[in-house]
Amino acid sequence: MTRNHPQQSAIVAMYAGLALTAVATASGWVDRASGNVLADHLRAGYPSYSVARIDTAVSTWLGYLSILGALGAIGWWWAIRSVRKRRRWARTTATGLFGAGLAVALFNLVVRDTSGDTGLPPLLAWIGMLPALAGLLAVALLWRSQRDESSQA
Repeated sequence: MTRNHPQQSAIVAMYAGLALTAVATASGWVDRASGNVLADHLRAGYPSYSVARIDTAVSTWLGYLSILGALGAIGWWWAIRSVRKRRRWARTTATGLFGAGLAVALFNLVVRDTSGDTGLPPLLAWIGMLPALAGLLAVALLWRSQRDESSQA
């Protein structure tokens, strides 16, 4: 194993996180085109809503999730680039981005809307948690690489 193995592994984990962010973002759009889990979830919470109103709510959620996905992709790209360039602040920044991503994913998992039910159906919310798992692995590997560098110095 080379000295930078944990750092290289962290970059691989970050690329996996970027891919999982794309999957999580696309899952809402795939659902809209095929399964309608989100629309069914909203319809169950708001049975008096018209089809047009449910459609608007679905579009709002998809817009929100798409913006989050774009911001997440930018965060992954920036973290990957900073680690590759061995920026001194890369570990701290990656840890902060992980914390922010985890907080948003947990919020999406538990947020309640006015119907009293969760805003997102559990399937979509749990898919949204997947990038955070890659982030946890990446951050752990980054801090491990720092520990390894410190012990070799």
